[in-house]
Amino acid sequence: MVTIKSEREIKLMREACRVVALTYDKLEKVIKPGMSTWELDQIAEKTMRELGAIPAEKGYDPGIRGIPPYPATLCVSINDEVIHGVPSKTKIIKEGDIVSVDTVALKGGYNGDAARTFVVGKVPKETQRLIDVTKQAFFEGIKYAKVGYRVGDISHAIGEYVRSQGYSVVREFQGHGIGKQMHEDPGIPNYGKAGRGLRLEPGMTLAIEPMVIAGKPNILELDDGWTIITEDGSLAAHYENTILITKNEPEILTLL
Repeated sequence: MVTIKSEREIKLMREACRVVALTYDKLEKVIKPGMSTWELDQIAEKTMRELGAIPAEKGYDPGIRGIPPYPATLCVSINDEVIHGVPSKTKIIKEGDIVSVDTVALKGGYNGDAARTFVVGKVPKETQRLIDVTKQAFFEGIKYAKVGYRVGDISHAIGEYVRSQGYSVVREFQGHGIGKQMHEDPGIPNYGKAGRGLRLEPGMTLAIEPMVIAGKPNILELDDGWTIITEDGSLAAHYENTILITKNEPEILTLL
């Protein structure tokens, strides 16, 4: 069921999303070669809690038999890891890595969700291009995040832009509505046909998240039940924001 947020709910959403934005601001300043993904996770949790929020991903139960609740504040995915990388004291960030981080903060009963891909040290131009295209794909998509358009218009714009740049989108995972629940209707794929799907209305809050692979779109799941990697070992990047559909332009809630 798609929820239309009231003014009160939108205010609470802004607060949760601000926590996410501030957390990323902190992470961008501290991420460096030699630190473990567990250290990064601890910094994020401390930041969220100091801002009066709860790490919503920690303890998240996907409800799938055999997959344990998620153990951390962040998903930290390095290089060919696409999404849902589990932080570990033994997973060390190295010079030249690209690190995709996804997190959700719960504050006042509402969730804010965003993802970023950080560059650690120097990377080749083609690697930076992948990250730039992934970010731009989000902005190509939200050109259609307006009243009167449909979810499929966002999906189509993202997919066609990524394809035009010579990259692939992940097809098995998608963006989503967000509010009291981390994942709400509608689902928002990163590909599809224009003119299809739910028509957008003011008060909808959506998490739009291009997940882009430099090579072929095929993915694999690791034995931990969470980490998703590219099948061909190519690099992947992730960029996400929570947005609000308004009567005019969309409002990006997870940017400072």
